Amino acid sequence: MARPLTAYIDLAALRHNYQLACACAPESQTLAVMKADAYGHGALECARALSDLAPAFAVASIEEADRLRNGGITQPIVLLEGFFNASELPRIAERNYWCVVHSQWQIEALANASLARPITVWVKLDSGMHRLGFSLDEVESTWHALGAMENVHQRHLMTHFASADLERSPQFAEQLEKARTVARRLDAPVSFANSPATLVHSEAHGAWNRPGIMLYGADPLERTTELSQQLKPVMTLETEVIALRTLGPGEPVGYGGRFETARPSRIAVIACGYGDGYDRHAPDGTPVLVDGQRAPLAGRVSMDMMTVDVTDLPEVSVGSRVTLWGSAATGEALQVDDVARHCETISYTLLTGVLPRVPRRYLTT
Repeated sequence: MARPLTAYIDLAALRHNYQLACACAPESQTLAVMKADAYGHGALECARALSDLAPAFAVASIEEADRLRNGGITQPIVLLEGFFNASELPRIAERNYWCVVHSQWQIEALANASLARPITVWVKLDSGMHRLGFSLDEVESTWHALGAMENVHQRHLMTHFASADLERSPQFAEQLEKARTVARRLDAPVSFANSPATLVHSEAHGAWNRPGIMLYGADPLERTTELSQQLKPVMTLETEVIALRTLGPGEPVGYGGRFETARPSRIAVIACGYGDGYDRHAPDGTPVLVDGQRAPLAGRVSMDMMTVDVTDLPEVSVGSRVTLWGSAATGEALQVDDVARHCETISYTLLTGVLPRVPRRYLTT
């Protein structure tokens, strides 16, 4: 019998979340961000599930794009980090990838490339995040230089927000104003909105929006809103209780004895650990659902196992279902954002951290 840990991927929930993103911005086109193997959910399977809805997709690199194209995805695919070497340009042209351009060396490579057809480029403006992109002083000349190239078909202007998730952010307002000013000056079609901006900043919507984490059901906002509450979890990480221990008070549990029983206790051992991608730094008290009821982590996460205090759940037995995050069979749900807060991290790291060792099972209804 197989180890019980499984990541269930609800493709109907994925479609719901994508359609919610579209409904937030009916005047925009909405591409679906599939980078990092669709945030750990399986890029090809997720792209196929959205292929009749999404007019375009986005990934980090040409390798990720090739996996989608080789799997039958025909829509344009945006390379969000652009090309890493000029040798990639002929394949970008041949396979109809849209390419972010963020540095001067890429402009020079495009000018000197021999391509079968011109490509669509997304010119990245550094509006204040100071990671990738052309400065305010560079972007206008870059835009016009690309417009004069035979190797360039269409141009879009994009930027990335550093703090669109915050309820009130002067930095977001400043970035948006800079980007809109440049767009007006260039009369450029734009892509500014990431997941939080798609949900709550209609002033940032453009020709294209780029929702990512929200497609997978995680709330990208600092404070939940009525809209973000409509997101449905796509991944349910589920396992089973594989052993039960009865301990007296004052007994240590797990590596280092971090947790010590304060009373006579029942400790459930479950099949999941940091070797599967669960956060090793999860503190005591991090919630899981056992047969749909909350129970706290008790002791350090091991490579293949975790220990949970089920003293207050007397009906738990070996084989009881354990939900690490997502929707339990009982109808209860544990949001991945809730688990992330306990671990002092973000949902992105938990979802993308689920390792290939954990089988994915795709559900369509």
